[in-house]
Amino acid sequence: MANIKSAIKRIDVAKRNAENNKPVRTEMKNAVKNFRIALDENRIDDAKELLIVADRKLKKAANKNIIHKKQASRKLSRLAKELNSKIAG
Repeated sequence: MANIKSAIKRIDVAKRNAENNKPVRTEMKNAVKNFRIALDENRIDDAKELLIVADRKLKKAANKNIIHKKQASRKLSRLAKELNSKIAG
């Protein structure tokens, strides 16, 4: 446990930030999971709509600095690549 007053405050801030970030992170993961489930079940039209939802959730998390902007871009790119390969093949 921290002894210094400022360190104790930082621990409290970190806990508070983690609580605030958790729902956004969960929404983001669920959006990606729902997209992948639709893709596995060959529901291409649903997958296209869910990709848009996942895009929105990823960008929201990136704007709130929950994940890095480049990580959000990379995840979205990979999801779009999965969708395109499913459509083509």
